[in-house]
Amino acid sequence: MNGLTTSFGAFALTRFPEDPRDPLRAWDAADEYLLRHLDGIDDGPSVPLTGTVTVVGDRWGALATSLAGRHPLVQITDSYLGRQATLANLARAGVDPAAVRLLTVRDTPPERIDVLLVRIPKSLALLEDQLHRLAPAVHAGTVVVGTGMVSEIHTSTLRLFERLIGPTRTSLAAKKARLVFCTPDPALERGPSPWPLRYALPEGTGAAAGRTVTNHAGIFCADRLDIGTRFFLSRLPARQGPDDVVDLGCGNGVVGTAAALANPASRVTFTDESYAAVASAEATFRDNVPDGRAEFLAGDGLAALADSSADLVLNNPPFHSHRATTDTTARRMFADARRVLRPGGELWVVGNRHLGYHVRLRRLFGNCEVVASDPKFVILRAVRSGTSGAPRR
Repeated sequence: MNGLTTSFGAFALTRFPEDPRDPLRAWDAADEYLLRHLDGIDDGPSVPLTGTVTVVGDRWGALATSLAGRHPLVQITDSYLGRQATLANLARAGVDPAAVRLLTVRDTPPERIDVLLVRIPKSLALLEDQLHRLAPAVHAGTVVVGTGMVSEIHTSTLRLFERLIGPTRTSLAAKKARLVFCTPDPALERGPSPWPLRYALPEGTGAAAGRTVTNHAGIFCADRLDIGTRFFLSRLPARQGPDDVVDLGCGNGVVGTAAALANPASRVTFTDESYAAVASAEATFRDNVPDGRAEFLAGDGLAALADSSADLVLNNPPFHSHRATTDTTARRMFADARRVLRPGGELWVVGNRHLGYHVRLRRLFGNCEVVASDPKFVILRAVRSGTSGAPRR
């Protein structure tokens, strides 16, 4: 648990799910810089938090928790985990959850926004899509302030604000963070948003070859098929019968969709912590398997699935949390998979060779087989044994 102290108060903040061993903070210098600016400590007078205050991309609820005690606001996020962290941090701070209206990037934004606070996302595409969606609610008097680390704010970032909202400038850097100030221009001609983006899968992708994939902004490799997934698609297990399949960390859903195309009797659960990813997976699946059986869940890994409820879990785990490199997510995914697999059920994982996932899988499952490999990627298969009990640590 980390303490954030600003003029708005002192708050004990955590990420979600809370892990006392996690060294990563639930806030950073960019959050601090924006809060100081809003209270008039840096870069000019304080910003009146009046009217509809909207916070976009608040990663773990640091901004919403700090500001909600003073004014009702709207938080818009693409992250289920970030949303749960916000709820937990609000409760810990003694703030009425009703003080924050929680929306996802797939929800309809407020009709009018008087103060727009944007935590710059890692994905330029997600920022583009969000600004397109929010621009109609912004008026000439709206205060627009973005924040991010210097490494996250580029010339292309500023051009997006200029093109979609209005004239833009930046602050001086402080603790490697920077602010973005934008003056809305209601007369701007923005044109249509390019999102979602669709493309056809190339040959060599198994049962999914030639199929069209839908990608909402912000998902991993939204404009192309990443080479790891392509390698995975060419070597998915050949199974038949009424399997319960899980596409864990589904992204655009192409892996689960390919599994359904190869085995029409299967039922596929698509799950991801990104709301945009789950929407992409649903569109991809419905377009290609209109009569298929599927469920689409935004959530914390496999937390919503019952023990021993799946026959096959397919997983291409992320190894980044925002800009931090970590295997924490992968480790939790593997443990979740072991829990939900039936005895004899299989976990198939694709990952970069250097990540050493085979070590963790052998500890959890007692076995791990290399299905295929190339100079960069490896596909691993672990089988849930017929015994019950806690996984090996």
